[in-house]
Amino acid sequence: MLTVGLLVRVHARPGKEAEIEQFLRDGLGLSDDETDPPTWFALRINCATYGIFNACTKDTERLAYLNGRIAAALLERADELFVSPPTMERVEVLAAKLPDDHIVASH
Repeated sequence: MLTVGLLVRVHARPGKEAEIEQFLRDGLGLSDDETDPPTWFALRINCATYGIFNACTKDTERLAYLNGRIAAALLERADELFVSPPTMERVEVLAAKLPDDHIVASH
């Protein structure tokens, strides 16, 4: 059961929105290479704010994500792409419903 998660928010530097969107889409491939977390979403919150949400079954999986390839790539490009460092909020999953075949890649 999914019990914990991580919500990451980033704010785009002007003109970097397309690069951030591609970076987040590419993150799907990196998430496939990692065993944790079991769920991973790249989000556009508004025209300049983007995010990543993932949910895990235990805190050790969340910690593995924080030390994983996606987080490292995000922090490596932070000065170039974002107006401020990413915010990473630890969250608790109160309820979740996902279909069995829940892997989706958007345009």
